[in-house]
Amino acid sequence: MTSIKPISQPKKQVTHDLRSTRQRLLEAASQEIYTSGFRSASLETILDTAQVTKGALYHHFESKDALGHAVLDEVIAKEGRGKWQDRLQENEDPITALIEAIQATSLLPEHVNGGCALNNLAQELSPVDEGFRNRISELFHDWETAIAQALRRGQARRLVRKDVDVDEVATFIVAAYEGYLSLAKGSQDAGKLRAGIRNLIGYVESLRVPGGRIGGTPEASIFTAP
Repeated sequence: MTSIKPISQPKKQVTHDLRSTRQRLLEAASQEIYTSGFRSASLETILDTAQVTKGALYHHFESKDALGHAVLDEVIAKEGRGKWQDRLQENEDPITALIEAIQATSLLPEHVNGGCALNNLAQELSPVDEGFRNRISELFHDWETAIAQALRRGQARRLVRKDVDVDEVATFIVAAYEGYLSLAKGSQDAGKLRAGIRNLIGYVESLRVPGGRIGGTPEASIFTAP
């Protein structure tokens, strides 16, 4: 009697399912870590949200730390690049690009009250976990470097004042931006963040060579991003 072989799942479908499972885990972990912090984040909540088994979790990530590292490297870093680095690369006018990035800050209550995902992890884990600290430090460094490089290109195009120390200014912009997010989180007050964004936009605009702009510049207004 000929045995009936089980129908094998196409390799392409298996690969798709694995990627989908991993992505759901990353999204669920990102939200749980943002809400609860990394050390208090519940693996059970992550599994329930992602609708996967514990076995599936450990197939993709060998530990909770590995999952947290992936959230930093693949979720938080990607969001940061989309908001800052990509804008700075795509826009020939760095002042306009920086203003657009700052204006894109969400004023939704859950984001104001939750703060910055990257800075939250920096405050929680940098003093106690070298693996996280190195990754967090690299993300902040990449962010500052992208701003400095864009401002330097702006100086070459006579859009940014020559007397601007681009490295110091880049660090100041990141520090001021994160500071306002932290103040708003601590007070649970969107008004502090709204004022901070307005002031930071004014500072960035002051870096511009008078009359130096490419095309139009967005108004220094505040809007709620999704």
